[in-house]
Amino acid sequence: MGFGSYDETEQENQASGSDIDDSESVDVDATDHDGDVSFEADASQDELLDKLQDMKD
Repeated sequence: MGFGSYDETEQENQASGSDIDDSESVDVDATDHDGDVSFEADASQDELLDKLQDMKD
């Protein structure tokens, strides 16, 4: 089997791959979510920035 015959086989396999069943795929655009996110932190802004810097290091 030469390199050329491998290329031909690979091209045939790609052409037959177009019959993929999409029935179980996820449609990411199907739902839009509108809402708010809020949180409360007991730490000050400086404490949070210090923790962030520690994580980066």
